[in-house]
Amino acid sequence: MVDRSARGIAAAVSRLVTAGELPGGSRLPTVRDVARELGVSPTTVSEAWQSLLRAGAIQTRGRSGTFVAQPGRQQLRYSQMSGPPLARDLSTGVPDHDLLPDLTDALKRVGDGRLTSSYLDTPVLSALEDVLRSRWPFEPAALTVVDGAMDALDRITGAVVRFGDRVIVEDPAFPPMLDLLDTVGATVIGVPVGDIPEMRRALRSAAPAALFLQPRAHNPTGTSMSLPQAAELADVLSGFPDVLIVEDDHAGDIATAPPVSVGRHLPSRTVHVAGFSKSHGPDLRLAAIGGPARVIDAVADRRLLGPGWSSRLLQGVLLDLLTSPAAITQVTVARDEYARRRSGLCAALGERGARATADDGINLWLTVANQQDAMVALAGHGITVAPGSPFCLSPTEDHVRVTAGLVADGFDELATILASAASTVRRGYR
Repeated sequence: MVDRSARGIAAAVSRLVTAGELPGGSRLPTVRDVARELGVSPTTVSEAWQSLLRAGAIQTRGRSGTFVAQPGRQQLRYSQMSGPPLARDLSTGVPDHDLLPDLTDALKRVGDGRLTSSYLDTPVLSALEDVLRSRWPFEPAALTVVDGAMDALDRITGAVVRFGDRVIVEDPAFPPMLDLLDTVGATVIGVPVGDIPEMRRALRSAAPAALFLQPRAHNPTGTSMSLPQAAELADVLSGFPDVLIVEDDHAGDIATAPPVSVGRHLPSRTVHVAGFSKSHGPDLRLAAIGGPARVIDAVADRRLLGPGWSSRLLQGVLLDLLTSPAAITQVTVARDEYARRRSGLCAALGERGARATADDGINLWLTVANQQDAMVALAGHGITVAPGSPFCLSPTEDHVRVTAGLVADGFDELATILASAASTVRRGYR
């Protein structure tokens, strides 16, 4: 029997494209013609077309119609985040290298790296798992380690999200996460960060498969969820038992806010990702995933057909850093220093009438009159920032993201430049 649901129609068209029966550039029938042929409503076909559009399988050309996309590289939001290489690059979202803990002693203490006795060894060093479990914001049924937070999100998505599934994300959101969901053909629904009434409405109307959150140091806004907010959200989610909650705690130990998780209330439905790139070093390429065994085991089993496990040598380094008094002190110093930098730059911007949020983490979300004009003005001062539009689900050009964690001093001078750029509107004069 032919699946005439929106998901089934989208999947059928996708298979025809993959098989070459619908080559790139082919014009598709109209929504009404397809609906009439299949005996379904135009709304169902339109929903299928929207899924295929988000996955990059088809494209619209206005009144000319809808066509199968030509083979080629899809334009990713991620690739739009950085600007031209200038003297001062504040677009990167990376931590200050000078604030990361020194790996030299940790590498020495790990020794010669004889940490693997078999290709079927458990993927996580037992001592590291013990430390991770002691730090986890709830008791996870299972835990594993993968190659960074985005690898974690990729593997979780692959395990739980299917083509056409509805997924709720915070808006704005991290562009690579949006790219990832587009790639798997998910229908992405944005909810303003921290808006629980709107979250309730979205859950009721969308019947999503998953909800993706950043509980601390939200990228790009810097906001963090409070413990009462997590409890309130969990109460709302308790009425939707089929929704899996995925939490990306990417900032980790440099976050000023205390650890928070919906998993304290809904542990059997929450997958929590703990990242260590911002706090201990991007090149460690490690993140931990903890939550229900059905998800974690699926991720671990699939990895057996690929990398198998994350480097146990690097796991040994991370274990040392998480337990070394010197490293713990260094990360604490970094957390406090990032807080000083955020508050210093934010205060200086406020004094100049600019609006920005930077409550936690290493980023600052600056409101601008026009994104492109602001970036051009900043480029004139040799400064690159990240455009805000790739972070947002709805078309907007009213923000830029500034990596405040890389600004150690000179807040007044930089704030003057940023505030001036934020108010710049030149397009009417071009």
